[in-house]
Amino acid sequence: MKGIKVMLVDDEESFVRTLAERMQMRDAGTKVALTGEEALQLVSTGEVPDVMVLDLRMPGVDGMEVLRRVKKDYPKVQVIVLTGHGTEKDEEEARRLGAFEYHKKPVDIDILVRDIRRAFRETLEDTMVAATLAQAGDYEGAKQILDESDK
Repeated sequence: MKGIKVMLVDDEESFVRTLAERMQMRDAGTKVALTGEEALQLVSTGEVPDVMVLDLRMPGVDGMEVLRRVKKDYPKVQVIVLTGHGTEKDEEEARRLGAFEYHKKPVDIDILVRDIRRAFRETLEDTMVAATLAQAGDYEGAKQILDESDK
Protein backbone atom coordinates (compact mmCIF):
# COMPACT_ATOMS: atom_id res chain seq x y z
CA MET A 1 0.00 0.00 0.00
CA LYS A 2 3.03 2.19 -0.33
CA GLY A 3 2.20 5.55 -1.82
CA ILE A 4 -1.49 5.55 -0.90
CA LYS A 5 -2.50 8.42 1.37
CA VAL A 6 -5.31 7.25 3.65
CA MET A 7 -7.30 9.37 6.10
CA LEU A 8 -9.17 7.55 8.86
CA VAL A 9 -12.10 9.51 10.31
CA ASP A 10 -13.79 8.10 13.41
CA ASP A 11 -14.68 9.47 16.85
CA GLU A 12 -13.82 6.17 18.57
CA GLU A 13 -10.21 7.07 19.34
CA SER A 14 -8.94 3.65 20.42
CA PHE A 15 -10.51 2.01 17.37
CA VAL A 16 -9.14 4.52 14.88
CA ARG A 17 -5.63 4.54 16.43
CA THR A 18 -5.50 0.74 16.28
CA LEU A 19 -6.71 0.79 12.68
CA ALA A 20 -4.07 3.41 11.83
CA GLU A 21 -1.34 1.19 13.30
CA ARG A 22 -2.56 -1.78 11.28
CA MET A 23 -2.59 0.34 8.11
CA GLN A 24 0.93 1.64 8.79
CA MET A 25 2.11 -1.97 9.16
CA ARG A 26 0.95 -2.33 5.54
CA ASP A 27 2.94 0.76 4.48
CA ALA A 28 -0.09 3.03 4.09
CA GLY A 29 0.53 6.65 4.95
CA THR A 30 -2.31 7.43 7.32
CA LYS A 31 -3.75 10.54 8.90
CA VAL A 32 -6.31 10.33 11.68
CA ALA A 33 -9.20 12.71 12.32
CA LEU A 34 -11.38 12.20 15.39
CA THR A 35 -14.23 14.44 14.21
CA GLY A 36 -15.86 15.44 10.97
CA GLU A 37 -14.72 19.01 11.54
CA GLU A 38 -11.10 17.88 11.93
CA ALA A 39 -11.29 15.83 8.71
CA LEU A 40 -12.67 18.78 6.75
CA GLN A 41 -10.02 21.08 8.24
CA LEU A 42 -7.19 18.70 7.30
CA VAL A 43 -8.47 18.38 3.75
CA SER A 44 -8.95 22.14 3.36
CA THR A 45 -5.36 22.79 4.49
CA GLY A 46 -3.81 20.47 1.93
CA GLU A 47 -3.97 17.06 3.61
CA VAL A 48 -6.07 15.63 0.78
CA PRO A 49 -6.04 11.83 0.94
CA ASP A 50 -6.34 9.41 -1.93
CA VAL A 51 -8.80 7.36 0.12
CA MET A 52 -10.84 8.38 3.17
CA VAL A 53 -12.24 5.72 5.52
CA LEU A 54 -15.17 7.44 7.17
CA ASP A 55 -17.48 6.68 10.09
CA LEU A 56 -21.05 7.98 9.78
CA ARG A 57 -22.10 8.58 13.37
CA MET A 58 -20.01 11.29 14.98
CA PRO A 59 -20.93 14.28 17.09
CA GLY A 60 -20.96 17.63 15.34
CA VAL A 61 -20.46 17.28 11.60
CA ASP A 62 -21.45 13.68 10.89
CA GLY A 63 -19.94 11.37 8.30
CA MET A 64 -22.70 11.86 5.74
CA GLU A 65 -22.02 15.61 5.72
CA VAL A 66 -18.26 15.01 5.46
CA LEU A 67 -18.90 12.69 2.50
CA ARG A 68 -21.15 15.29 0.86
CA ARG A 69 -18.58 18.09 1.22
CA VAL A 70 -15.52 16.06 0.30
CA LYS A 71 -17.09 14.66 -2.87
CA LYS A 72 -18.27 18.16 -3.84
CA ASP A 73 -14.93 19.91 -3.25
CA TYR A 74 -12.50 17.02 -3.88
CA PRO A 75 -14.28 14.61 -6.23
CA LYS A 76 -11.19 12.46 -6.84
CA VAL A 77 -11.00 11.44 -3.16
CA GLN A 78 -12.41 7.93 -2.83
CA VAL A 79 -14.51 7.51 0.32
CA ILE A 80 -15.10 4.18 2.01
CA VAL A 81 -17.76 4.28 4.70
CA LEU A 82 -17.03 2.13 7.76
CA THR A 83 -19.77 2.40 10.36
CA GLY A 84 -21.12 0.48 13.31
CA HIS A 85 -24.55 2.09 13.25
CA GLY A 86 -25.54 2.43 9.60
CA THR A 87 -28.86 1.40 8.10
CA GLU A 88 -29.83 0.33 4.59
CA LYS A 89 -31.11 3.85 4.04
CA ASP A 90 -27.72 5.23 5.14
CA GLU A 91 -25.98 2.92 2.68
CA GLU A 92 -28.24 4.05 -0.16
CA GLU A 93 -27.60 7.71 0.68
CA ALA A 94 -23.84 7.21 1.00
CA ARG A 95 -23.66 5.48 -2.37
CA ARG A 96 -25.83 8.19 -3.95
CA LEU A 97 -23.37 10.79 -2.62
CA GLY A 98 -20.46 8.92 -4.19
CA ALA A 99 -19.11 6.52 -1.57
CA PHE A 100 -16.82 4.00 -3.22
CA GLU A 101 -17.69 1.24 -0.74
CA TYR A 102 -19.78 0.76 2.39
CA HIS A 103 -18.86 -1.57 5.28
CA LYS A 104 -20.26 -2.25 8.71
CA LYS A 105 -17.99 -2.68 11.72
CA PRO A 106 -16.29 -4.90 12.42
CA VAL A 107 -14.72 -5.38 9.00
CA ASP A 108 -11.94 -7.80 8.19
CA ILE A 109 -8.77 -5.73 7.76
CA ASP A 110 -7.86 -7.64 4.60
CA ILE A 111 -11.19 -6.70 3.01
CA LEU A 112 -10.72 -3.05 3.97
CA VAL A 113 -7.17 -3.03 2.58
CA ARG A 114 -8.38 -4.69 -0.64
CA ASP A 115 -11.03 -1.98 -1.07
CA ILE A 116 -8.55 0.82 -0.34
CA ARG A 117 -6.24 -0.56 -3.02
CA ARG A 118 -9.15 -0.97 -5.44
CA ALA A 119 -10.32 2.62 -4.84
CA PHE A 120 -6.81 3.98 -5.36
CA ARG A 121 -6.29 1.89 -8.49
CA GLU A 122 -9.54 3.16 -10.02
CA THR A 123 -8.42 6.76 -9.58
CA LEU A 124 -5.00 5.98 -11.04
CA GLU A 125 -6.47 4.19 -14.04
CA ASP A 126 -8.65 7.17 -14.96
CA THR A 127 -5.64 9.49 -14.72
CA MET A 128 -3.42 7.19 -16.78
CA VAL A 129 -5.99 6.78 -19.56
CA ALA A 130 -6.51 10.55 -19.71
CA ALA A 131 -2.75 11.14 -19.86
CA THR A 132 -2.38 8.61 -22.68
CA LEU A 133 -5.16 10.28 -24.67
CA ALA A 134 -3.67 13.72 -24.11
CA GLN A 135 -0.25 12.47 -25.17
CA ALA A 136 -1.82 11.14 -28.37
CA GLY A 137 -3.39 14.55 -29.01
CA ASP A 138 -6.96 13.64 -28.00
CA TYR A 139 -7.38 16.48 -25.52
CA GLU A 140 -11.16 16.39 -25.69
CA GLY A 141 -11.19 12.66 -24.85
CA ALA A 142 -8.76 13.22 -21.97
CA LYS A 143 -10.89 16.06 -20.62
CA GLN A 144 -14.03 13.91 -20.87
CA ILE A 145 -12.45 11.08 -18.85
CA LEU A 146 -11.22 13.46 -16.17
CA ASP A 147 -14.60 15.18 -16.03
CA GLU A 148 -16.36 11.82 -15.66
CA SER A 149 -13.99 10.73 -12.89
CA ASP A 150 -14.83 13.97 -11.04
CA LYS A 151 -18.47 12.93 -10.77
